[in-house]
Amino acid sequence: MAEQNYANHRQTVFGFHIVLSALIVLTFFGSLVNLWRSLEDHHRLYSASLIVVLDVIAGMLFYYCRTFALKAQDRAIRAEENLRHFVLTGKLVDPRITIRQIIALRFASDAEFPTLVQKAASDGLSPDAIKREVKNWRADTYRV
Repeated sequence: MAEQNYANHRQTVFGFHIVLSALIVLTFFGSLVNLWRSLEDHHRLYSASLIVVLDVIAGMLFYYCRTFALKAQDRAIRAEENLRHFVLTGKLVDPRITIRQIIALRFASDAEFPTLVQKAASDGLSPDAIKREVKNWRADTYRV
C-alpha cells in the first residue's frame, strides 16, 4: 500500500461499498417491479410484498451496520486523541473541538498535533481544512 496522505486517505471496501450497495438497490427496484406485476395476480401478492419488506430490511441493515460501527470507531478515536493530547500537553482537548474535527486531527503528527488542535478550536476549522493543514501525515489504516 502506498504511503497514506490527504489525497489517498479515504478507504473503500469494494465488496461492501460498491457491490453490496448496488445489489441491495437493484434488488429493491426488482422487488418493486415484482410487486407491481403481482397486483393483478393475488396469489403472488403476499410473497411479492414480503420480498419488498425484506429488501427494505436489508437496506436498513446495510445503513445501520455501517453507522453503528463508525460511531464506535469515532468514540475510540476521541478517547485515543484525547489521551494523546494529554500526554503531549498535560491538558485534555479543548471542549470546543467537535468529534469530526478530532477524527481529522488524528492524521497530524505529534509535533504538529497540539498546535493544530488549538488552531482548530480557535478558528473553527472544518475537518477538511484540518486535514489540509497537516504537514507530516500520520496514517490511520484501521478505519474503513
